Formats: sequence, C-alpha cells, structure tokens
Amino acid sequence: MGIKAALPKYEIYFYNTMLCLAMFWASSWIFDLSSSNANRKTFKTSVTPGWYYFGRNMDTADCEWMMWFSTFREHILFALAGHVLFAKICSMLAPQYRSLVYMVYGLLAVWTSMGWTYVTLILSHCILLYSISLVKIRWLCFVSGLCTLATFKCEPFVSWQAGFVEGDFELRHVLFYGGCGFTIMRCMSFALENCERKDGNYNILELLKYNFYLPFFYFGPIMTFDKFYIQANKSDLTRKEWEMWNISLQGLSHLGVIIVVDVLFHFLYILTIPNDLKLLKHASDWALVGLAYFNLVYDWVKAAVMFGVINTVSRLDHLDPPKPPKCITMLYVFAETHFDRGINEWLCKYVYDHLGGKHENVVEELVATLCTFGVTVLWLGPCQAVLIWAFFNCFGLNFELWTAKFFSMEPFASFEMSMPEATSRRIRAIFNTLNFWSIVLYNILALNSLDFAKLVAKRLLLKGFPITTIIVMFVTYCLIQVIKERERRQALIDDPDPLPPAPPQSAATTAAAPTAAQPVADPSKEKAE
Repeated sequence: MGIKAALPKYEIYFYNTMLCLAMFWASSWIFDLSSSNANRKTFKTSVTPGWYYFGRNMDTADCEWMMWFSTFREHILFALAGHVLFAKICSMLAPQYRSLVYMVYGLLAVWTSMGWTYVTLILSHCILLYSISLVKIRWLCFVSGLCTLATFKCEPFVSWQAGFVEGDFELRHVLFYGGCGFTIMRCMSFALENCERKDGNYNILELLKYNFYLPFFYFGPIMTFDKFYIQANKSDLTRKEWEMWNISLQGLSHLGVIIVVDVLFHFLYILTIPNDLKLLKHASDWALVGLAYFNLVYDWVKAAVMFGVINTVSRLDHLDPPKPPKCITMLYVFAETHFDRGINEWLCKYVYDHLGGKHENVVEELVATLCTFGVTVLWLGPCQAVLIWAFFNCFGLNFELWTAKFFSMEPFASFEMSMPEATSRRIRAIFNTLNFWSIVLYNILALNSLDFAKLVAKRLLLKGFPITTIIVMFVTYCLIQVIKERERRQALIDDPDPLPPAPPQSAATTAAAPTAAQPVADPSKEKAE
C-alpha cells in the first residue's frame, strides 16, 4: 500500500468531525473532574492560586515547566539575552572568532551560576574523554563514556561529585544533572567523531567550544559534534530570504503556546489528577482515557516549546539545531516515537544504525534495539518505571519488524496487491489503532506512574469492555486516518506524481497540420501573372 493512497473526501470529513467531538467530550469530563475537586486535600500542594483574571486555581504540578516559564524565567531570559547580544556583536566585528566567544561566554555563565569547582569537574571529564579519544579505538571511547555517565547515576559517586557545586539554591539539582549528563553525551560524540577522522585529531579547544555553548549546555538538545563543528566554523553568515522573519515568527509562536498552556492549566488539572489514584477510581472512562492522551500531548508540547526557545537562539547564531520532536498525535509506529529528537539522532547515529545496518535482519535489529535502550536506560537513570518502559518499547519496535516481515510473505503480499489501495489503507489503520494505544500505555509508564498505566489499561480493556473499548478504538481509528491523510498530502508535496504523457497524434492530423499552416494564395496575383 502506497502512502499516497486516497480516501473519499466525505470519509475524511467524517473522521475529522468524530475526532473533534471526541476531544471536546473528553475535555468536558476532565473539566468537570477538575472543577468539582479543586479544594481536595491532595490538590493543595500542586493546585495553587492562578491568574487574577480567571479567579481559578492553576495546576503547577510540573516543576520543570514552572521553573522555565515562571519561577526562574527572568534568570533564563537574562542569560540567553546576554548570549545573543555578545554573539551578534562578535558576528559583526570578528565572525571568524564567534565560536570562541560562544565558549568564553558559556564558561563564564556556568562559572557564575554553579561556581568554579563545578567548572573544574566538567573540565576534568572533558579532558579525560579527550585523552581517551586520542587512542582512536571506538569501543574504548564508548565504554569509557558510559562508565563516566554511570558515575552520575549511582552512589557514592553522585554525592561526591554533587559536593563540587557551591551554594544552595532551588535550581542547583536540575542544573547539576543537566550540565553533567549532556556534557558526557557531547564528549562521547566528540570522541566517536575523532575516531572516524583519518587525518590527525581534533583540538581540545574544539571540544570546549562544542561543550560550553550555553544554549545547549544545561538543557540540550544534543547536536552531534560533526554538525556543530561545520556550522560553528563556517565563514559565510549570510541568511536566506525571509529567514529572520521565520525566526521571529517561531519565537512568537512559542510565546503563544506558553500562554495557551498556562490558560488551560486553570481549567484542566491534567498533571495533578493522575497522582490521586483514589479519585481516578471514581472517574469516568472518558476522563481516564483523556487524561492518558492529554498527558502525552502535554509532554510533547513542553519538549517542543523548551527546545524551541533554545533552537530559536541557536538559529540566530547561524546554527541548524535538531528539530522539535514529532507530535504524539502524529505517531502510530514505535520507530518514530521519541520526545527528544537530539537524543534520538545521537542514539541512531552511534548505536542503532551502527549496529542495525539496514534494519532488515531480525537478529541485528534485536541487538541494535537492546543496546539502544540499554544506553537510554542509563541516560534516564535505572529504576523500575524506566526499565519497564524500555522493555515494552524495545519489544514494540521489534514486534513491528516481525509483523512487517510476516505479512510481506505469501500469500499476504499477493492478497494486499490485489485489493484496492483505499481498502488496504483502512485495514492497516485498524492494526495501527492497536499500536497507537500500545505506545500511549507504554509511555505513560515513564511520564506518570506504573499504577496510573495499570488503571488506564484495566479500564480500557477489561472493565470498559466492550462499549468503552470499541468507542475509544473507533475514535483512535479516525485519528489514524487523519494522520495518514496528512502524510499523504505531504508526500504529494515532496514527491508530486508525474504528469500523464500527451496523447499521440494520429497520421491524418499530422499530415493535415503542414497543409493548414501554408498561406492562402492571393487570386489577384495569379491573374497578374
């Protein structure tokens, strides 16, 4: 079945209508649940007074969102604004030294916020992994990087290294783990790229420029060293037409999304309610299913906005950062499921694609996915929820390959080729519907809790069967068809169908054409002759 298989327009309109009605219906149940339990005791810590204009409390359960856009908003804006200012001055006066200015400003900003002992700790890790990269043994660089990363995930190494941070402020914990974790991943990228370089070695100064680029230092995203090195050292700083307009528009769109999310937090307590299991047991099926879905959508919005703000700054520096993650609303296969495109590209480049090859062999794919999720578990921090999440996502990724291999065999392949493309698209959408809810259930394990995931699964598949199960699966089927239609239109834009050849002309038409083109003889001239 090709991606360009089309369905009738009225069918697509029906799917969009059903999907919109279901979203509004689920939102109304969550709104009722939020309003009727606003004064609940378990809500006091995370539901606090909101904006004066609304006269309602606000869901503040996500500390990361509140840190970025409320508590430490001024500090983050001040640091990024200073970076943009110095970068612009350097780009105008001495563009060949701009990457060095990025490094100096980032180093001073880290020193100011975390102290010189923390800078010394970061530099020691950089020097260690740089020294190992000079050997140019790929597996040694990889193992050394993973061992270094593990020192930030287990005791007593964590407590010992955390003692290098001076002061006691609220952001200390977040900045410590963010800066150290991303530093190790960047150093591993540098070491692995240095192993691939045939002529000599990269200078350690290039590693420091790469690591201390302030917009990426604490919160990411990760940009592999080969891309950063080329883009940060290019001499041509001319911009494309409308590029600054697009950057400004991107910044304004992020500001609009931040305002919309904050407004919705006054009416839908989607982050606080999942933590109250007693309340969830009495909630309706629609509220429970809606909470599971909206939590994933919110996590994507948060990642897209946070990385989007940083990406806007880096685009002002003439860099091309990793794109925001693909929206969960547009996902129905495990192969495209990720919430951080930078980490995803890093893992694909150095682990998944390196071990999996063309991803056609079942055994190679199994080894590649096991190693990829092993590194991911170490990056996120080993715990029960992360291990269960990794196991199910690894199984889902391999199961997709096994299923594709099985149905590509006879007689299934011939049977699908014989049916209309629209029918094939509908059948595939049914299987994608089951896959979509597998992705949702597996990922709320890591985002919420194991108990919440169990409750949603029981209500959806056991207690709510058959009415809730059939209705939810039908709405999801409508969502899958809407996604496929969007993919079809994008495919037509990226690869338009060739125009049909012109019909061949008949012999009579060809012979008559020259005759018709001849000028008509003037009878007066003939008479004169």
